[in-house]
Amino acid sequence: MKKLLYITDQDEYMDHSFIAPLFETYLKKHLTVDIVYFTEFKSDFEQKDSHRFTMPTRYKNILLDELNRNDVPIDSYDYIMVRNDISLMQHVLEEKKKYHYKTAFRLSIPKRRVQIRCCIAEGETTFLDKMTDKFKTFNETKIINECDAFLPTSPSMHKEFFPHVTTKTIICPPGIDPKMLHPNIQHRGEEKRFFYSGTLDKVREFETVLDAFSQLDSATWKLIISTRDPQYAHQLVSQYKGFENNIEIHNAKTKDALLDLIAKADIGVALLPDYPVYNTSTPVKIFDYYTSAIPCIMTGTEHTNTVFTDCNDAWFSKFERDAIKEKLEYIISLSKDSITEVGIKGQKRLLDIKNYEKIAEDIAMKLEAL
Repeated sequence: MKKLLYITDQDEYMDHSFIAPLFETYLKKHLTVDIVYFTEFKSDFEQKDSHRFTMPTRYKNILLDELNRNDVPIDSYDYIMVRNDISLMQHVLEEKKKYHYKTAFRLSIPKRRVQIRCCIAEGETTFLDKMTDKFKTFNETKIINECDAFLPTSPSMHKEFFPHVTTKTIICPPGIDPKMLHPNIQHRGEEKRFFYSGTLDKVREFETVLDAFSQLDSATWKLIISTRDPQYAHQLVSQYKGFENNIEIHNAKTKDALLDLIAKADIGVALLPDYPVYNTSTPVKIFDYYTSAIPCIMTGTEHTNTVFTDCNDAWFSKFERDAIKEKLEYIISLSKDSITEVGIKGQKRLLDIKNYEKIAEDIAMKLEAL
């Protein structure tokens, strides 16, 4: 079996809910996969198990030598893949002739563009940032084109952020884990329970969603929020008087705790502004919802339109208060059985086309063909 070294840009203590099922479970059916995580908190290399290693970040610029020194033989790998870190990718490319591996660059999120969007939301000047971004993108494109493969999250991410990358492309999307399907717990309350999971900040403009809820004629709804910053969520919700009892705020500490909360809801919420950093891939929260067959109201974009069908296996809305309000009223008017049916259809759709088991098989086959 051929060997892949996957060099992440993640700290060992971060949520690895994307990496774990795809690279630690399903891809290992086709390749021997070793994974490198980084840490700011340890001074020495650590082998967590036979296939996972933790490296102090200070060794990034000599990573391969340091792995060799710790009995991780680089010449044993057929492929080395780097996630998001272009400097690490350049380092791996520089060592390629010595070890004769194939190289791949994985783009999971355009971090610099996200930061620019954050600055815009905070009202900060971004002219120089945008000019720097163009220059850096030009240089990054040259580096990626030296690789044997480029793995963006979606074709639209490739088109939007790296249109001049011409090396072989292998799409590496988020997906649903068929082994993690979570029972949907049908609550007995009369209200329709909506659930939002994820970050709340100025960029995501969640007040637009709250504005829509505040305009609803019906009071038979509840919005449950799970976020890592519950204080910000409370501050945001406190601006809306009259429906405090309709909103619950949680901070699920683990993936299992999050899925337990989602399973008790009726509808997932994945409404995000129509910015390229959000609309060029399917938000991971959508997969979390459909893991429990919870159907989702989401922003209708060119990307989501290729995955779901409005009013069949999901609901689409423009990211505007009145449009969201109209779609929420429609959903609240539906019977619970009708909502459940939409969720079941959506889960089946994802299991058919965005299934980690199938994604891993496709990636392994395309790596083999390099």
